[in-house]
Amino acid sequence: MLNTSFDSPVLLQKIDISKAGLRTKMLLGDINGDGRMELVMVQADGGIDDRYVPHQVQCLTAYDLEGTLLWQVGTPDPNAGGPGSDYPAQIYDWDHDGNNEILCVMNKRFLVLDGRTGQTKQSFGLPGEHAHDCILIANVSGNSHPQDIILKDRYRKLWVMDHQFNVLWTHEGNTGHFPWVYDIDGDGHDEVMAGYDLLDHDGTKLWSCSDLDDHADCIWFGKVDGPASDEVRIVVGGSVTVMYDVRGHEIWRYEDSIESQHIALGKFRDDLPGLQIAGLDRIVRGDTGGTFSQSGKDGLFLLDAKGNEVWKEDRQTPGWLTIIETLRHWDRGSLDYILAYRRGGGVHPTLYDGHMNPVLTFPVDGYTAHADLTGCGFEHVIIYDADSAYIFGHEKMTLEARKPGHSLAQSKRLYSSTLYPGGEYE
Repeated sequence: MLNTSFDSPVLLQKIDISKAGLRTKMLLGDINGDGRMELVMVQADGGIDDRYVPHQVQCLTAYDLEGTLLWQVGTPDPNAGGPGSDYPAQIYDWDHDGNNEILCVMNKRFLVLDGRTGQTKQSFGLPGEHAHDCILIANVSGNSHPQDIILKDRYRKLWVMDHQFNVLWTHEGNTGHFPWVYDIDGDGHDEVMAGYDLLDHDGTKLWSCSDLDDHADCIWFGKVDGPASDEVRIVVGGSVTVMYDVRGHEIWRYEDSIESQHIALGKFRDDLPGLQIAGLDRIVRGDTGGTFSQSGKDGLFLLDAKGNEVWKEDRQTPGWLTIIETLRHWDRGSLDYILAYRRGGGVHPTLYDGHMNPVLTFPVDGYTAHADLTGCGFEHVIIYDADSAYIFGHEKMTLEARKPGHSLAQSKRLYSSTLYPGGEYE
């Protein structure tokens, strides 16, 4: 059944976020247990070359869905850094007490902040000088829930810590941007896909994509052959797009791209078996002046479950910094959408279907986050700039909690927030 949501998105709320400062990144999570998600705006430090040196957090500012400023930690800096790499911050119930914390790196310390107040609950020294490129929550220890932490530098080393922040093991290699953790063998311990290396829960290298160039930009796990299949596949986007089985055997390779910067698994078409793989090819790199590049060229593409190209966009507007994500449960349709934003060239964030049709274009431009903010069963899309956050739904709906006082669970996608979205799809 084709999706038929060609209506305009409905603006549900506009929030003033200007007190959070410039160049912020939005995290979403229910930080006070009221049954709705809040917005935590993360500002990064400036004065570094983030191609080589990872960011730390400069300031955190929390808002509710009415726009009330709940708390602020740190001071916004007009010379703050920009999103050339990840900001080391996540929302997650790390101590498993039923309340979400904010995990972040500030002033060369790993901090655990109370989500309700912003006050520091715990503080740890970093295991390495540059161990703050991003934060991953994992379960390599085999606990009942994930409580281990993985930190990394830009591209060469990662550190794995337990809940007491003891270093369990380290790994050096081509780590890529944002590793992904997944319990491949069902033994209760996560394996770690660290760039091109799959590591067992104890750090042992199981196999490596040793023939790939450059580095891994994003990593997905999923039952690509369809829900009836028991086989989980690993799809890696980087210099090319490659799919492996969990034992490291290459299944297919798509090489008709210049730089496979982003990929996203989803059920975008109902006339094709299994899942499809959406991708973003950086065809011509341009300048990086301003918030959105006005030069260069990128293009969306779609592959079927066998790695065959279904279509590729011949983009006619400039821009090469697009980010794509899978958007599920936006409306009552049975298929997923490709959410594309940071397109540049005057193209606002847009939802595309599996036939490359722009289903809808949002009326404002900016960075984008999405989640079911109220427990209503549908995803909301939030587009934000330096001053405002705009909350959209597929139809007119309230932003009141569906179950007031019952904390919303933090999904793995939300506690694995990154500039280089990977994920899981089953």
